[in-house]
Amino acid sequence: MNRDLHNQIYPKRGLSPVAAGTDNTAYVSQIVDRLGFDSLEFLILIGANTDTDATFTVLFEDGDDPALSDHAAVADDYLLGTEALAGFTAADDDNEVRKIGYSGSKRYARVTITPTGNNSGNIFIAGVWLLGHPRLMPTANPPA
Repeated sequence: MNRDLHNQIYPKRGLSPVAAGTDNTAYVSQIVDRLGFDSLEFLILIGANTDTDATFTVLFEDGDDPALSDHAAVADDYLLGTEALAGFTAADDDNEVRKIGYSGSKRYARVTITPTGNNSGNIFIAGVWLLGHPRLMPTANPPA
């Protein structure tokens, strides 16, 4: 049994840690290029939130253009988990992690996290793309 995960994954910056202000501005991840990898996961790192009624919804989009000018919401059939399960609320989900995976065939992807009701809170959110099943191993360390 091979227990080497280290050489079979490739993390990329998805969303640098940012503090959500007192508004409902969406947080849009970096566009990830899946070239050379057959699996993709987005990890959302959630900090503590001081606003008790804020809700954060997740949208996963894909496309074949590097700038995602052809972006479209990913059909549920190509999501591993759901956007609803990746979403979170300030009231119940402080200091947790969410994940959502992708099994589609498009080369590029991004995630958008949109708050509603974030009127007085402050929350730290970060995201990491995790590419897996590389066509060439081992993957670079540190990742480029």
